[in-house]
Amino acid sequence: MPLYFSPQTLYNKVMDTDDLIAHARARFDHVAAKRVLKEKYEARMLFALAGGMWRAGPELLTVLSVCPDRDSAVILDLYENPVQVNVGDLEQAAQQRWQEQMNGWLAEYEELRKQR
Repeated sequence: MPLYFSPQTLYNKVMDTDDLIAHARARFDHVAAKRVLKEKYEARMLFALAGGMWRAGPELLTVLSVCPDRDSAVILDLYENPVQVNVGDLEQAAQQRWQEQMNGWLAEYEELRKQR
C-alpha cells in the first residue's frame, strides 16, 4: 500500500534550507567560541618569575617534580634561556597559576555548553 503525504506533512518532516544554514552557523559559532576560549586561557598560563618566562602546565610541573635539589636548579624557560630558579617557589607559582586558570576555563566552558 503506498504512503500518501500531503505537502504540509512532508514539509514538517524535512528541515528546510534556512534551518540547515542556521544549524550549521550555530555549530560553527560554537567551535569558534571554543577555540577562542582555549586561546584565551592558554595565554593566561604565561607568567614571569626569577628572570624567566614560564608556561604553567603539566610539562613544567613534571620537570619541577623530578628536580633532585628543591632549592636551586637551572631550567630552560619558555624562550629556551637557562634560568637558575628556586624549584619550590617556581613549582608553587606554576601549580597555583595552572589550577586558577583551569578552574576559570572550566566555568566558562560549562557556560558555553549550556548555550549550545
